[in-house]
Amino acid sequence: MGFDFNADDIFAMAQQIEKNGAAFYAGAAKSIQDPTAKAFLEKLSLMELSHEKTFTDMRAQLNEKEKIPTTFDPQGDAALYLKALADTKVFFEKTIDTTSMKEILKAAIEAEKDSIVFYLGMKELVPAGLGKNRLDAIIKEEMGHIRLLAKELTAFRV
Repeated sequence: MGFDFNADDIFAMAQQIEKNGAAFYAGAAKSIQDPTAKAFLEKLSLMELSHEKTFTDMRAQLNEKEKIPTTFDPQGDAALYLKALADTKVFFEKTIDTTSMKEILKAAIEAEKDSIVFYLGMKELVPAGLGKNRLDAIIKEEMGHIRLLAKELTAFRV
């Protein structure tokens, strides 16, 4: 038995993943002593919140067809299921040395890669008529995160 998602479902998960990312960076910033590194992590946290807003705006632009529920859900459990998926696939609890900026950046890059893989997989579950093409914007945002983090990690290796 297959389970299809629509673009609205995926944007809901993307919003939650961004919230989780913001919490990850904010928590990591509290563990770092170096003021420059702390400021960078706080900036990343704010960027994640900004991306959440971007996804909220993108979600609001979906047409009615892209919001059509793909399952019968009289209890409203789908939203809880989607949140659980988002909470356990990217930026979930891992053992990370949050006192090391290098380790934080490596974990963040791994989480961003995980998010791209997650969205690519989810894209296969969204039929073309339900907004499949909209997921490319989410994937592009996540790729931008990786570029920024990789640039910062490279600076730590110098």
